[in-house]
Amino acid sequence: MQVHTRHTPAFGVARVSLAPGEAVQAVSDTLVANSFGITEARQSRGGLRVHGKGEPSVFTAPKEGGWLDLAPAGPGDVYPLELDGRVGWNVAKQAFLARPSTVRVDAGWRALQVLFGGDGGFLEHYSGTGPLVLACAGPVDALKIEAGALITVRPPHLLAYPDTVQCRLRAVDPSGPQSIRTGEGLAFDFAGPGTVLVQARKSP
Repeated sequence: MQVHTRHTPAFGVARVSLAPGEAVQAVSDTLVANSFGITEARQSRGGLRVHGKGEPSVFTAPKEGGWLDLAPAGPGDVYPLELDGRVGWNVAKQAFLARPSTVRVDAGWRALQVLFGGDGGFLEHYSGTGPLVLACAGPVDALKIEAGALITVRPPHLLAYPDTVQCRLRAVDPSGPQSIRTGEGLAFDFAGPGTVLVQARKSP
């Protein structure tokens, strides 16, 4: 699976090229167009539900290969995050656009359960190898954190961070409203070294 982007950063489209017989999981509603012969199989109702987007589908290329064009529902960028098989990534739930079978979503990831106190929270954990295509509310910035440095990120702007970065989730104002499911009233503190991906506009 190869990914090429265009119309970035305001109205990003991801062209996903598939080898003969190769498959990719994506949300059907994000499909703009595809080469002839691509087949779609909807997952069973018990499968992973993509946050705010319904059930994902598996698209499979015919014997000669093929391609799909995928785009977020609204304006924004698309970002192929390359997983190397060594480091997992924590990703905003609403950001998922597409993944190959070599990239796994780790339901019930313990570190996230600890972070959110057992609640589902607004992040998902991914591991494996290959490109995880993300839909972003705005252009993506990779914030590099040096060893010993700290930064704070508001959850609506957080796109993804690797397992190697230390983080703490806290209330901005302990007396104000807070939501583990949406990130309202919360802030992330990250400690370097490492890189955190943020989006320049808030997620809807």
